[in-house]
Amino acid sequence: MNPVRILLADDHILVRAGIRALLEGLEGVTVVAEAGNGGEVLELARTHRPDVVLLDISMPGLGGLEASAQLKQELPEVHVVMLSMHANEEYVLQALRAGAAGYMLKDSATAELEIALKAVMQGETYLSPPISKQVVEGYVQRVGAEQPAPDNLTPRQRQVLQLIAEGHSTKEIAFRLELSVKTVETHRAQLMERLQIHDIAGLVRYAIRSGLISAAKYEVRDPQRLNQRCEVASGGFPVVPACF
Repeated sequence: MNPVRILLADDHILVRAGIRALLEGLEGVTVVAEAGNGGEVLELARTHRPDVVLLDISMPGLGGLEASAQLKQELPEVHVVMLSMHANEEYVLQALRAGAAGYMLKDSATAELEIALKAVMQGETYLSPPISKQVVEGYVQRVGAEQPAPDNLTPRQRQVLQLIAEGHSTKEIAFRLELSVKTVETHRAQLMERLQIHDIAGLVRYAIRSGLISAAKYEVRDPQRLNQRCEVASGGFPVVPACF
Protein backbone atom coordinates (compact mmCIF):
# COMPACT_ATOMS: atom_id res chain seq x y z
CA MET A 1 0.00 0.00 0.00
CA ASN A 2 1.37 3.42 -0.97
CA PRO A 3 2.11 5.83 1.92
CA VAL A 4 -0.10 8.85 2.47
CA ARG A 5 1.79 11.82 1.08
CA ILE A 6 1.53 14.96 3.22
CA LEU A 7 2.18 18.62 2.47
CA LEU A 8 2.56 20.47 5.78
CA ALA A 9 1.84 24.20 5.88
CA ASP A 10 2.28 26.54 8.84
CA ASP A 11 4.07 29.88 9.06
CA HIS A 12 5.67 28.97 12.41
CA ILE A 13 8.82 26.88 11.91
CA LEU A 14 8.73 25.30 15.37
CA VAL A 15 5.08 24.31 14.95
CA ARG A 16 5.89 22.69 11.61
CA ALA A 17 8.80 20.82 13.16
CA GLY A 18 6.60 19.48 15.95
CA ILE A 19 3.84 18.32 13.60
CA ARG A 20 6.37 16.79 11.23
CA ALA A 21 7.88 14.79 14.09
CA LEU A 22 4.42 13.43 14.90
CA LEU A 23 3.73 12.57 11.28
CA GLU A 24 7.05 10.79 10.85
CA GLY A 25 6.11 8.59 13.79
CA LEU A 26 3.00 7.33 12.00
CA GLU A 27 3.13 4.20 9.89
CA GLY A 28 2.34 4.67 6.21
CA VAL A 29 2.75 8.45 6.25
CA THR A 30 5.43 10.55 4.57
CA VAL A 31 5.92 14.34 4.50
CA VAL A 32 6.78 15.34 0.93
CA ALA A 33 7.12 19.11 1.48
CA GLU A 34 6.68 21.99 3.90
CA ALA A 35 5.29 25.48 3.24
CA GLY A 36 5.29 28.71 5.22
CA ASN A 37 2.54 30.59 3.37
CA GLY A 38 -0.38 30.01 1.03
CA GLY A 39 1.55 30.83 -2.12
CA GLU A 40 4.12 28.15 -1.33
CA VAL A 41 1.30 25.70 -0.64
CA LEU A 42 -0.08 26.10 -4.17
CA GLU A 43 3.35 25.83 -5.80
CA LEU A 44 4.39 22.76 -3.80
CA ALA A 45 1.03 21.06 -4.24
CA ARG A 46 1.31 21.42 -8.03
CA THR A 47 4.81 19.94 -7.90
CA HIS A 48 4.37 17.10 -5.39
CA ARG A 49 0.65 16.23 -5.79
CA PRO A 50 0.16 15.27 -2.11
CA ASP A 51 -2.74 13.19 -0.85
CA VAL A 52 -3.34 15.50 2.12
CA VAL A 53 -2.47 19.12 2.87
CA LEU A 54 -2.31 20.00 6.57
CA LEU A 55 -3.00 23.72 6.32
CA ASP A 56 -2.78 26.44 8.95
CA ILE A 57 -5.90 28.60 8.70
CA SER A 58 -4.04 31.89 9.38
CA MET A 59 -0.88 32.54 7.38
CA PRO A 60 0.68 35.71 5.94
CA GLY A 61 0.01 36.64 2.34
CA LEU A 62 -2.36 34.09 0.85
CA GLY A 63 -4.16 32.65 3.89
CA GLY A 64 -5.26 29.10 4.56
CA LEU A 65 -8.88 29.63 3.53
CA GLU A 66 -8.00 31.13 0.17
CA ALA A 67 -5.29 28.52 -0.45
CA SER A 68 -7.78 25.74 0.30
CA ALA A 69 -10.33 27.17 -2.13
CA GLN A 70 -7.74 27.41 -4.90
CA LEU A 71 -6.47 23.90 -4.17
CA LYS A 72 -9.96 22.47 -4.55
CA GLN A 73 -10.30 24.21 -7.91
CA GLU A 74 -6.93 23.13 -9.27
CA LEU A 75 -6.39 19.79 -7.48
CA PRO A 76 -9.79 18.49 -6.36
CA GLU A 77 -8.33 15.10 -5.47
CA VAL A 78 -6.25 16.64 -2.65
CA HIS A 79 -7.72 16.41 0.86
CA VAL A 80 -7.27 19.57 2.94
CA VAL A 81 -7.22 19.36 6.73
CA MET A 82 -7.32 22.81 8.29
CA LEU A 83 -5.27 23.40 11.44
CA SER A 84 -6.63 26.09 13.74
CA MET A 85 -6.79 27.36 17.31
CA HIS A 86 -10.41 28.50 16.80
CA ALA A 87 -13.33 26.20 17.70
CA ASN A 88 -16.19 28.61 16.98
CA GLU A 89 -18.71 27.83 14.26
CA GLU A 90 -17.88 30.63 11.84
CA TYR A 91 -14.25 29.57 11.44
CA VAL A 92 -15.28 25.96 10.85
CA LEU A 93 -17.93 26.91 8.30
CA GLN A 94 -15.49 29.15 6.46
CA ALA A 95 -13.06 26.23 6.20
CA LEU A 96 -15.72 23.80 4.97
CA ARG A 97 -16.94 26.31 2.39
CA ALA A 98 -13.35 26.66 1.20
CA GLY A 99 -13.27 22.93 0.46
CA ALA A 100 -11.55 21.56 3.58
CA ALA A 101 -12.24 17.89 4.32
CA GLY A 102 -11.18 18.26 7.94
CA TYR A 103 -10.83 20.83 10.70
CA MET A 104 -8.43 20.02 13.51
CA LEU A 105 -7.72 22.11 16.58
CA LYS A 106 -4.06 22.76 17.34
CA ASP A 107 -4.48 21.73 20.97
CA SER A 108 -5.79 18.29 19.99
CA ALA A 109 -4.34 15.08 21.41
CA THR A 110 -1.48 13.72 19.30
CA ALA A 111 -3.40 10.50 18.54
CA GLU A 112 -6.08 12.58 16.82
CA LEU A 113 -3.76 13.38 13.93
CA GLU A 114 -3.73 9.78 12.72
CA ILE A 115 -7.51 9.52 13.10
CA ALA A 116 -8.01 12.68 11.05
CA LEU A 117 -5.76 11.45 8.23
CA LYS A 118 -7.52 8.08 8.03
CA ALA A 119 -10.93 9.75 7.96
CA VAL A 120 -10.23 12.18 5.12
CA MET A 121 -8.43 9.49 3.08
CA GLN A 122 -11.64 7.45 3.30
CA GLY A 123 -13.62 10.38 1.92
CA GLU A 124 -15.10 11.43 5.26
CA THR A 125 -15.25 14.87 6.86
CA TYR A 126 -13.26 15.07 10.08
CA LEU A 127 -13.86 17.63 12.84
CA SER A 128 -12.08 17.71 16.19
CA PRO A 129 -14.36 16.40 19.00
CA PRO A 130 -14.74 19.77 20.80
CA ILE A 131 -16.46 21.15 17.72
CA SER A 132 -20.15 20.69 18.30
CA LYS A 133 -22.52 18.55 16.26
CA GLN A 134 -24.50 21.71 15.54
CA VAL A 135 -21.66 22.95 13.33
CA VAL A 136 -22.02 19.94 11.05
CA GLU A 137 -25.81 20.12 11.00
CA GLY A 138 -25.76 23.85 10.24
CA TYR A 139 -23.29 23.34 7.41
CA VAL A 140 -25.34 20.55 5.84
CA GLN A 141 -28.46 22.70 5.97
CA ARG A 142 -26.70 25.64 4.32
CA VAL A 143 -25.17 23.50 1.59
CA GLY A 144 -28.49 21.80 1.00
CA ALA A 145 -30.13 25.16 0.53
CA GLU A 146 -27.26 26.18 -1.79
CA GLN A 147 -26.72 29.40 0.10
CA PRO A 148 -23.67 31.43 -0.94
CA ALA A 149 -21.04 32.57 1.50
CA PRO A 150 -22.38 35.59 3.44
CA ASP A 151 -19.80 38.07 2.16
CA ASN A 152 -19.93 36.95 -1.51
CA LEU A 153 -16.45 38.38 -2.09
CA THR A 154 -14.31 37.47 -5.09
CA PRO A 155 -10.98 35.69 -4.48
CA ARG A 156 -9.11 38.90 -5.36
CA GLN A 157 -11.21 40.95 -2.93
CA ARG A 158 -10.48 38.45 -0.16
CA GLN A 159 -6.75 38.72 -0.91
CA VAL A 160 -6.90 42.52 -0.71
CA LEU A 161 -8.97 42.36 2.49
CA GLN A 162 -6.47 40.03 4.15
CA LEU A 163 -3.50 42.22 3.23
CA ILE A 164 -5.28 45.36 4.44
CA ALA A 165 -6.07 43.64 7.73
CA GLU A 166 -2.44 42.52 8.10
CA GLY A 167 -1.41 46.19 8.04
CA HIS A 168 0.06 46.51 4.53
CA SER A 169 -0.12 49.88 2.82
CA THR A 170 -1.83 50.40 -0.53
CA LYS A 171 1.55 50.51 -2.32
CA GLU A 172 2.68 47.30 -0.61
CA ILE A 173 -0.52 45.50 -1.59
CA ALA A 174 -0.17 46.71 -5.17
CA PHE A 175 3.40 45.39 -5.29
CA ARG A 176 2.52 42.01 -3.76
CA LEU A 177 -0.45 41.39 -6.05
CA GLU A 178 1.15 42.99 -9.12
CA LEU A 179 -1.64 45.54 -9.43
CA SER A 180 -1.71 49.30 -9.80
CA VAL A 181 -2.27 51.47 -6.72
CA LYS A 182 -5.50 52.73 -8.29
CA THR A 183 -6.78 49.16 -8.74
CA VAL A 184 -6.08 48.36 -5.09
CA GLU A 185 -7.92 51.53 -4.03
CA THR A 186 -10.86 50.45 -6.20
CA HIS A 187 -10.90 47.00 -4.56
CA ARG A 188 -10.85 48.62 -1.12
CA ALA A 189 -13.76 50.89 -2.00
CA GLN A 190 -15.73 47.93 -3.39
CA LEU A 191 -15.03 45.93 -0.23
CA MET A 192 -16.36 48.70 1.99
CA GLU A 193 -19.45 49.12 -0.18
CA ARG A 194 -20.23 45.39 -0.39
CA LEU A 195 -19.64 44.74 3.31
CA GLN A 196 -21.24 48.03 4.41
CA ILE A 197 -18.11 48.85 6.40
CA HIS A 198 -16.88 52.43 6.39
CA ASP A 199 -13.40 52.34 7.94
CA ILE A 200 -10.24 50.22 7.95
CA ALA A 201 -10.73 49.22 11.58
CA GLY A 202 -14.07 47.67 10.58
CA LEU A 203 -12.38 45.72 7.79
CA VAL A 204 -9.81 44.40 10.29
CA ARG A 205 -12.54 43.23 12.66
CA TYR A 206 -14.40 41.58 9.78
CA ALA A 207 -11.24 39.80 8.57
CA ILE A 208 -10.68 38.36 12.06
CA ARG A 209 -14.29 37.20 12.42
CA SER A 210 -14.10 35.58 8.98
CA GLY A 211 -10.88 33.73 9.76
CA LEU A 212 -8.76 35.54 7.17
CA ILE A 213 -6.31 36.59 9.88
CA SER A 214 -5.80 35.65 13.51
CA ALA A 215 -6.70 38.06 16.32
CA ALA A 216 -3.24 37.28 17.71
CA LYS A 217 -1.76 39.49 14.98
CA TYR A 218 -3.32 42.50 16.73
CA GLU A 219 -2.46 41.63 20.30
CA VAL A 220 -0.42 44.80 20.80
CA ARG A 221 0.04 46.19 24.30
CA ASP A 222 0.85 49.71 23.18
CA PRO A 223 -2.36 51.43 21.94
CA GLN A 224 -0.33 53.92 19.91
CA ARG A 225 1.30 51.09 17.93
CA LEU A 226 -2.12 49.57 17.31
CA ASN A 227 -3.41 52.85 15.92
CA GLN A 228 -0.34 53.11 13.70
CA ARG A 229 -1.08 49.66 12.26
CA CYS A 230 -4.59 50.74 11.33
CA GLU A 231 -3.33 53.99 9.81
CA VAL A 232 -0.73 52.13 7.71
CA ALA A 233 -3.43 49.77 6.45
CA SER A 234 -5.59 52.70 5.48
CA GLY A 235 -2.83 54.25 3.40
CA GLY A 236 -2.69 57.25 5.74
CA PHE A 237 -6.41 58.05 5.82
CA PRO A 238 -7.96 58.78 9.24
CA VAL A 239 -9.53 55.82 11.01
CA VAL A 240 -11.30 55.28 14.30
CA PRO A 241 -9.09 55.59 17.42
CA ALA A 242 -8.34 51.84 17.66
CA CYS A 243 -8.95 48.67 15.70
CA PHE A 244 -11.06 47.22 18.52
